[in-house]
Amino acid sequence: MSQYELTFLLKKKEEEKDIKEVITSIKAKIIKEEAWGEKTLSYPIKKNRSAFFFNWLIEADEKTILALRKKLNFEEKIIRYLLLKLKV
Repeated sequence: MSQYELTFLLKKKEEEKDIKEVITSIKAKIIKEEAWGEKTLSYPIKKNRSAFFFNWLIEADEKTILALRKKLNFEEKIIRYLLLKLKV
């Protein structure tokens, strides 16, 4: 199992639980959660001028991460996301 860092932007803070359900549905484990709060964006993204920032540490295998990327790409609630593999 590898560790990954997931940083994502949401329109509303309440949508965080929906993203958590997506991650747990594919059997990935959330190790650490950080909410960075609402910030003004430098430029509009999908017509949004501000967004809620989140940073989570996830543990999963590569097949699970591929499935997670597919689900996140089609998740309309996410404005942007970045998924990085951590060296441990």
